[in-house]
Amino acid sequence: MTRACCTFVPPYLLRRLVDTDPAYAGGLSLDDRHRSHRAAVAPATPPEPGRAAAWTVHDARGGTDLPGTPRRAAGDPPTGDLAVDEASEGTAAALALFEEAYGRASYDGRGAPVSVTVHYGRGYANAFWDGTQLVFGDGDGRVFERFTKPVDVLGHELAHAVVEHTAGLVYEGQSGALNESVADAFAACLKQRLLGQTAAEGDWLVGAGLFRPGVAARGLRDMAAPGTAYDDPALGRDPQPAHLDAYVETTDDHGGVHVNSGIPNRAFHLAALAVGGTSEAGAGRIWYDALTGGDVGPRSDFASFAAATVLAAGPHADAVRDAWQEVGVVPGATGVPGARAAAPAPGLRVVVRRTGGFAGLVVEAAVDLDADRDDPRVPELRSLVGRVDLAGVGQVSAVPDAFVYDLDVCGERAVVPEPRLTPDLRRIVELVLGD
Repeated sequence: MTRACCTFVPPYLLRRLVDTDPAYAGGLSLDDRHRSHRAAVAPATPPEPGRAAAWTVHDARGGTDLPGTPRRAAGDPPTGDLAVDEASEGTAAALALFEEAYGRASYDGRGAPVSVTVHYGRGYANAFWDGTQLVFGDGDGRVFERFTKPVDVLGHELAHAVVEHTAGLVYEGQSGALNESVADAFAACLKQRLLGQTAAEGDWLVGAGLFRPGVAARGLRDMAAPGTAYDDPALGRDPQPAHLDAYVETTDDHGGVHVNSGIPNRAFHLAALAVGGTSEAGAGRIWYDALTGGDVGPRSDFASFAAATVLAAGPHADAVRDAWQEVGVVPGATGVPGARAAAPAPGLRVVVRRTGGFAGLVVEAAVDLDADRDDPRVPELRSLVGRVDLAGVGQVSAVPDAFVYDLDVCGERAVVPEPRLTPDLRRIVELVLGD
């Protein structure tokens, strides 16, 4: 699975700021370092539940060594340090949202203690989840305030941890934009929950209060009106699209994950208004059920995620479907009446080659997901492709006399002995080979 440091401020925005002040280059360098580290090292296993406080806030004291010095843990009184206390209260509130609204014990569902670091770096203008903990800078004092100030920034980063431990949405392209959007959705739920607001009463701004006075920005993102959050000489103009027709094809920022998240963000906003009530109990409940229900996987795109939310919406299915269609996304997974799957990029194929076995026979077949649209197997294969992650299969040891499957799923390759096939991979084999 492609891992990336889930930073709050998009790299493209920091690069623009470097043009006006070279001091921002240090922040970009730190972000790049964490991305490289996270791509190379798997996240550490959290401590066993019950062996540590529910959360602990550490102080990096302007350095970059993590986690830093412990300053406040669950049950401790305020310290008087604004960043420490904001991080403490925000983390506790975010954990309470997931536990009280969705019955989830911490980000992993098993009560893992949450490690938080504040005062990271000097003038560091960002926040991120690095696979093991939440990290927040104090801002640069010129454009950005401290990143613990808006509670939705804390909610956003904790939600990244939840995504990683549920659907595991790969942080690139459409799945990466969904990863960002889901984090924004739960951040909005948290903010509105603490303010006692319904979906109709919320301002739907992410990161409001993050900018210093004089900066022409209402927030970092506007879920109700993507592309309108800021327009400032230093920041430029908010580039987020609000409709699939304006989807940005780019190799920057892992395929534009922070830009294109505006599309599913607006769908969530529209769904929340249509469902009514509070966002956490309405659209938030639907999005959480979709995220954890097994129909969303590492490579899910907008259409397959939309289909999962429709399936999870129950009596609100029509309202949720309409919300997605309003932003140009047609829910497309198998089992959604009247829906069609969004076509993958031209030429994407699923190839299965079976070798080994006692007799040593070789069988090979392929299905082109784009060219073979009339093939009745294609809708189910598309849904399966959105869920499987061959990179996550890892190195699998051989099994004597077992069939061995060389799988090529839209460019991702893995060789897997038959006893090691997951249920989704076994179904792909059955569909392609006709077994």
